[in-house]
Amino acid sequence: MTTRRTDRTAAPVSTFTEALEAAAGPAALSPSSHNCQPWGLGRAETAAARRAAADLTGEDADEYLVLALDRGRELTALAAHAVEMEVSCGIYWRILLRGLAAQGWTPTAMRVLDDDAPSGAGAGADGRPGDGGGGGSPFGAGWPTAWVPLCVVALRPGAPSGERLDDLRETARARRTHRGPYRPQPVPSDLLRDLAGTGSAEAGEGPVHVRHLTEPGDLRAFAAFVARHAGRDFGHRAAWRETHSFLRRDLADASVRGDGFTPEQLFGPMSRPRRALMRCALAPATMNLLGKVGYHRVLAAGLADLVRRTPAVVTMGFAGRAPGRAELLRGGARLADYWWRATRHGLSLHPVSIVIQHEDLRARLERELSLPGRTFFVSRVGAAGAPAPRSHRRADAAGHVAF
Repeated sequence: MTTRRTDRTAAPVSTFTEALEAAAGPAALSPSSHNCQPWGLGRAETAAARRAAADLTGEDADEYLVLALDRGRELTALAAHAVEMEVSCGIYWRILLRGLAAQGWTPTAMRVLDDDAPSGAGAGADGRPGDGGGGGSPFGAGWPTAWVPLCVVALRPGAPSGERLDDLRETARARRTHRGPYRPQPVPSDLLRDLAGTGSAEAGEGPVHVRHLTEPGDLRAFAAFVARHAGRDFGHRAAWRETHSFLRRDLADASVRGDGFTPEQLFGPMSRPRRALMRCALAPATMNLLGKVGYHRVLAAGLADLVRRTPAVVTMGFAGRAPGRAELLRGGARLADYWWRATRHGLSLHPVSIVIQHEDLRARLERELSLPGRTFFVSRVGAAGAPAPRSHRRADAAGHVAF
């Protein structure tokens, strides 16, 4: 897919190097499953790389950026993770491009590298995206071998978008995943309508369906679904082993590693002995043993209780049943716009992805709640009762690779 927009009437407010550095900061704070941060960002600088980017976008531009999926950081335990990873990359991409546009750097052409992309940028023999590495990459030997190129954008100086970079940065810092209780007060219906109507610049192409569950009956039905089925993920050996690999000992450990989450982010403040106990209880071997006596159902019931006391739940779905890469990235863009706007209004989100990570459960949820489209995101929405600790980012999260 290629999109174009040209505007050469105004000078940017900063050089591209400065603008990219400033925009990458908020983008690096984007959410991702397990805080794995699966995205990579490349800037075409060599003659060969710029020529390849120009061929792909059909545009002779001042600058080219390439969004990538980092195979070294993606989740792979469940088939549904392939969708989650590219949606996460789409969130990051949307915030990055918004930050650049705020400084006068906007796309003149964009190419999503889908299955029909040249030189190894499409799907591999297993149906997953190609590895994009080595000689198979359209960008040559300088491209990281673990990165799958997802999208190429050509940029030229133009008029700033009107969005303040400081506002984007402030919202990115305020945005947290709040997993604790939310205040019981209903979210104003006009605010939910506003959020449901919030869309990215490309929302008209392959719309994303947004629905809010606010009626007591719908919330009870969803909470009951969580209680019945969320335990499957806790009891899935490969999935839980992967989840546990992102559980950090404490905030200091999370700070050093720059990813994952801590027991406090899952269960709130706790003493050192309780933290050690929880780490032991959540270890894969312990979970496997306790699963024989129904411990996974206890965890599912606890999550269901949080859902039951939440004022709203948001769901998002693709229009088509088999979304391609362009749709996945647009879904991420739609989610980014929603989450950032909700944060500006003082709302928090807590994704309940556990009920859509297995195909049969996702299909059943869609039927039982009459959800439109192919659901890819489900989250609690409300005003958090207490602040949440921030998620850490890896040292190179706000950087890029020149190739």
